Amino acid sequence: MTDIKKMYTTILGDHFPMEMKISFDDQTLVYRKKSWEITMGDGSVDERGLRYGENPDQEAALYELVNGNLVLGDCRFIEPGNGLVSGINVEDMVQVGKHPGKINLTDVDNGLNIIKYMMDKPAAAILKHNNPCGVACATSLEEAYTRADRTDRIAAFGGCVVLNRPCDKATAEALSKNYLEVVCAPDFEDGTLEILKARKNLRVIRMNRIDRLADFEKYRFVDFKSLIDGGIIVQQSAVNSIRSIDDLKPAVTTYKDKEYKVEREPTDLEIEDMLFGWAVMHGVTSNSVIYVKDGCTVGIGTGEQDRVGVAEIAVHKAYIKYADMVCYDTHGISYSDLMIEIKKGKRDAAERGAIEAKTREDKAGLPGSVMISDAFFPFRDGADVGIKQGVSAILQAGGSMRDFETIEACNEADPKVAMMFTGQRAFKH
Repeated sequence: MTDIKKMYTTILGDHFPMEMKISFDDQTLVYRKKSWEITMGDGSVDERGLRYGENPDQEAALYELVNGNLVLGDCRFIEPGNGLVSGINVEDMVQVGKHPGKINLTDVDNGLNIIKYMMDKPAAAILKHNNPCGVACATSLEEAYTRADRTDRIAAFGGCVVLNRPCDKATAEALSKNYLEVVCAPDFEDGTLEILKARKNLRVIRMNRIDRLADFEKYRFVDFKSLIDGGIIVQQSAVNSIRSIDDLKPAVTTYKDKEYKVEREPTDLEIEDMLFGWAVMHGVTSNSVIYVKDGCTVGIGTGEQDRVGVAEIAVHKAYIKYADMVCYDTHGISYSDLMIEIKKGKRDAAERGAIEAKTREDKAGLPGSVMISDAFFPFRDGADVGIKQGVSAILQAGGSMRDFETIEACNEADPKVAMMFTGQRAFKH
């Protein structure tokens, strides 16, 4: 019988070469395979590359650009020596914990991809399997992390946290209360590492270039997708160009010679949440719909085939996570643990009923939130899902033949719902 646990604790070797070159006509990029010399508990030194790929039987390698700086249309690679994830050195691995694998590093990378648009205030992104499960901005880093965690305490278990400010003691204390795989920050203030290192398997990564992320937000890189026949699809990476109210477009359309226009203008706070949510969208697998409120995610729906379905899934997840949060605040345990204790007769079923009633009454915190769709609504049914839950505003790409239906849905709502268009979609696969 296969020992699954042993597979996950074994570090694979790999057959990838030490050097890789990619040429675009007369431009050649030179990459060097990354490995780290890790000092073991017995004092010996072990040289290691990536732990493994997406699964423990997949060899993997990390390569860092060491020579060349591609100029291809709008693509500008970060110059050699200034890398982010691929530039991690052994000194940056403040605590290795379990040796990092591909998913750990791609989670960090996607976290950077999100918070690079949020460098003006403290922000935290929690990721799981390369999708955010909670993202928040706040006046302090600890508040940002706590709000992101409370969005989805369930999915955050074993997740990766990326912070855009040096980790302080208050944030470290909050982080240490949860089981996490990775914490990445530009630095760690005095006394924080002692707190974090209490979690022996936690990977703690210092990335001092995080404070320069805003410099790179307009950079495009070359995105490779390898096909099963050995072919490759190459594309430029996406760039978020919706960065201020001036980039948003009014929700107006004409259908059969009649003009349709959303009647209520969004408030300043709703505009802020639109911009925040659109930034988060650049790290969410499509098709996606998310709900955000006061600079924090409320519900995140990812990777579905139809838009109304993913809008409903985001609502469903919001209710589950909200009930868990209410349970934790009330009883100090998760909702699933409460159910186990009720089943064992250790708690009264009325406690479950009270939590569910509170969740229904509050509609999982969705009223007053902003609904964000990474593409247009082909029909009004997707928007109707959010409107039914009490969203106050919607941001979507616009451009559907039936935009007029969604505009009518916003105007028919009581109270009326504001809506803006981006004029672009934010697909990520």
